[in-house]
Amino acid sequence: MCGIFAILLKDPRECQRCSNESLRELAFRQSKKQRHRGPDYTGITVDSTNGVALVHERHSVLGVKTGRQPFLSQDGSVQLTANGEIYNYLQMAKQLNEALESDDQTAFVPRSDCDVIMAFYETFGVDALIETIRGMFAFVLYDRKSDNMLVARDPIGIIPMYYGTDCDGSLWFASEMKSLVENCDDIQVFPPGHMFYGKRDKFLPVKYYNPQWALEMPQTPVDLGVLRNLLEDAVISHLQCDVPLGALLSGGLDSSLIASIATKVMRKRHGQQYRLKTYSVGLIGGPDFEYSNMVAEYINSDHTDVYFTADEGLNYIREVIYHMETYDITTVRCSIPMYLLSRFIKSEGIKMVLSGEGADELFGGYLYFHQAPSTEEFHKETVMRVQNLHYSDCLRANKSTAAWGLELRVPFLDTDFVNYTMNIRPEDRTPQTKINGKVQPMEKYILRKAFDNDYLPNKVLWRQKEQFSDGVGYSWIDTITEYAASKISEAEFQAAAQRFPINTPTTREAYYYRKVFEELFPRDSCASTVHRWIPRTDWGCSADPSGRKQVAHVDGTV
Repeated sequence: MCGIFAILLKDPRECQRCSNESLRELAFRQSKKQRHRGPDYTGITVDSTNGVALVHERHSVLGVKTGRQPFLSQDGSVQLTANGEIYNYLQMAKQLNEALESDDQTAFVPRSDCDVIMAFYETFGVDALIETIRGMFAFVLYDRKSDNMLVARDPIGIIPMYYGTDCDGSLWFASEMKSLVENCDDIQVFPPGHMFYGKRDKFLPVKYYNPQWALEMPQTPVDLGVLRNLLEDAVISHLQCDVPLGALLSGGLDSSLIASIATKVMRKRHGQQYRLKTYSVGLIGGPDFEYSNMVAEYINSDHTDVYFTADEGLNYIREVIYHMETYDITTVRCSIPMYLLSRFIKSEGIKMVLSGEGADELFGGYLYFHQAPSTEEFHKETVMRVQNLHYSDCLRANKSTAAWGLELRVPFLDTDFVNYTMNIRPEDRTPQTKINGKVQPMEKYILRKAFDNDYLPNKVLWRQKEQFSDGVGYSWIDTITEYAASKISEAEFQAAAQRFPINTPTTREAYYYRKVFEELFPRDSCASTVHRWIPRTDWGCSADPSGRKQVAHVDGTV
């Protein structure tokens, strides 16, 4: 994961913030706050005449020797800073060469995957670029000739991006809010599936991703073969990498499937001796370890269990809130184990990992989905969960790993796979009766059936959903909840609505996280960027986000 940063001054002649330091110095200093995202190189371009500064904190995964950003066009008039991976960049490069009728001597050879963004923009224009690009991305492009900027974020919001305005009315963009909070009076999340093209004084993001599944009730029956092939294709595209890679392996269905598919793909490329490096995290005796080791043995991966203690995890609450930029209970609970795991993985020289985020939102995998009152309500809830992934799982997965200069990729959120899955009629995606073994409703049934052959041990393939913060060890949530609550007095909690009118915390645990967040990000607009992850209490579900609190949960090993 890289970090991007940009300032577009409203009026370069009257920049109050540039009175004591140059635009270059200002941009470089503020981007430093997110330099953990890109430990390999910092690049900066400044157009003082037009008041534009672009910064790129590089984490080199593709085009290691040639992909330094910001990119400049041949005549220097177009500048680009981009974060993410463009999974169809080779196909886009081919289209460019066909359009340019290039021979081998003049062929466009992308400096890295993100280089095609600028080339496609120059050759085909904005609309063709946005329609063609596939991947996880957030970018800012500036065209000096027209004085237009192009800003866009991927359809799901896998890659984070914030924007703000300062007292001069200038526009700021960053991968993480911490680079904006010191200078911007108003900070907002740049919404997923949105873009803007035009003059900076007309800035207003518009939606470009408008899938049918978000507008009407799907009617298409599932085709298990198509479902399987699309996920395999997604994993193949996400394995584009020039550096050492691995996979997260919790022992749950989702991460286990991704690791299994990746192993098959890599063995076709490198031979049967290839062993994917896989990693699990948890407390000693945590439920996930039994299953992650079962999968690791089954696929013969080079596996490592990473242990932490509950007391050790408590040390990182403030640090994790700083990096995650949220006070959501679920995200804080989950992020600490993932943050610790990411540090260990990076210490082993790995620069990219695959993970299983997104499947629960697509297939209704959380245990509270068992209580959906109808298939229509089930579908609406999955739509909401997918559209809000950038506030929760995508945010956690991206920032937990990027905090240590590690890139995480999520094949389940490949755009083509998302569109196919969400267009499956909801009666096929709802929890269904398990036919091999115990008779009980089973979440993500069609995903399990699609891979019901030689991908995973049956005990893992048909394992009930265990949410990550539960699976690392049941005592983890108990410990952090008790600890956080102990930091807040009854008097403080009773005055929660007065102190925090925005997203008022409803538990002492939530109050503590909110209190820490406010100390780090003391603006109302920062607090408004956070959305809380809670189950549907109007379905009769527990308000506590832990999967253990839902009636469908079956206890595992403590």
